[in-house]
Amino acid sequence: MTPTAPFRILVVDDEAPQRELLAGFLAKQGYEVVPVASGNEALARLQRETFDLILTDHRMPQMSGLDLLKAAREVNPELPVVVMTAYGSVEQAVAAMKAGAYDYLGKPIDLDDLLHRIGKVRERQQLLAEVRALRQDLRGRYRLEGIIAESGAMQEVLGVVRRVAPSTATVLIQGESGTGKELVARALHAQSPRASGPFVAVNCAALPETLLESELFGHEKGAFTGASERRLGRFEAAEGGSIFLDEIGDLSPGLQVKLLRVLQERRVERVGANRPIPVDVRVIAATKVDLERAIREQQFREDLYYRLNVVTVTLPPLRRRREDLPPLLDHFLKRFAQANAKDIRGFTREARDALMKYDYPGNVRELENIVERAVLLSRGEVIGLADLPLAVQEGAGAAGAPPASLPALLEQVEREKILEALRDAGGVQTRAAERLGISERALRYKLKKYGLGEGD
Repeated sequence: MTPTAPFRILVVDDEAPQRELLAGFLAKQGYEVVPVASGNEALARLQRETFDLILTDHRMPQMSGLDLLKAAREVNPELPVVVMTAYGSVEQAVAAMKAGAYDYLGKPIDLDDLLHRIGKVRERQQLLAEVRALRQDLRGRYRLEGIIAESGAMQEVLGVVRRVAPSTATVLIQGESGTGKELVARALHAQSPRASGPFVAVNCAALPETLLESELFGHEKGAFTGASERRLGRFEAAEGGSIFLDEIGDLSPGLQVKLLRVLQERRVERVGANRPIPVDVRVIAATKVDLERAIREQQFREDLYYRLNVVTVTLPPLRRRREDLPPLLDHFLKRFAQANAKDIRGFTREARDALMKYDYPGNVRELENIVERAVLLSRGEVIGLADLPLAVQEGAGAAGAPPASLPALLEQVEREKILEALRDAGGVQTRAAERLGISERALRYKLKKYGLGEGD
């Protein structure tokens, strides 16, 4: 079979007659062949050049065919390898296939059989290319303003976004920290008739009540100590566009009342003023808090909830949308490799398996941080297991591990909750302690206990 496109084969054999026979035969069939005499030489070529297939002898000095196979998979996990040997046995065939070989050939080589096997490799490569192209098409189809989604759960989310975006309805986005609530809010704005207007984001948990009121509604000169001039609030700044109120569940009861009035009357009143100002703003709110539970516990106003909850978009955590992990991994890898001018082409099989098994309590934000860290730490062209955080590495072997003890599980949960509270409080320990319901002194003790510093 004569290929119509260049197909590069790396032939590795320490016996010159066999190497030259295979190289000459395959070259006559139209393949581009690079013959080398050792595994070390083959590995050096692999690190500099691109090949479509490796055809390697099994028994060679210094580096065997199986050793080369394992090393080649570190360079390019998807590169097919066919192992040849004059000492064929069932055990060797099993060992080669377990190590990741695509196929196994006995010597003397049947040249017609060899061509048939190469044809199978080419068919496989073509099928993989078609699958990648199809996936790319699907990614384009279901990507909305930077949102990558191939899972059914996220496709449903994007379907709701597309239907709701053209309206003026208030939208409530629910989901755990790091699931991409602001990204969905920006997509809603970008797909709406207000796209040419401003998009103003406010984190309701980042500021104390007195400052947050001024941030949202503005203030007049002299309204309070330090108010040396009039200031427009975020609602006025978002005129003609959208305002995104993140962590709406953390609003104080007093601000809940004022926000309810804004939603009802479409007017704001600056701090220190007595004249309401009409605003034309679409409100998009988000929270990780269970608002219905907060209502039952009398921590959130029911009437405000129904004003906000005209349309609800619920974002699933990453552990429930694992189909999105491969495209997200590839997306972040490409982005951070380009940003850091590093030539990194992918992940080893062990690294990718570990990343696929991990539960990501921090969701997409945590995944993004993990890939960025791995890109910065990686010294080669492929990210390996050692480049990943310890928690991800440990998760890779967790399937056969004994269950953790109850005290260990409790400590893990406590540590995660402390980190979550610190993130939500912008690193302010006093606010984090309040969220956790403990004293600041107790929080400092626990930070020391778990070895958490400012960098964490």
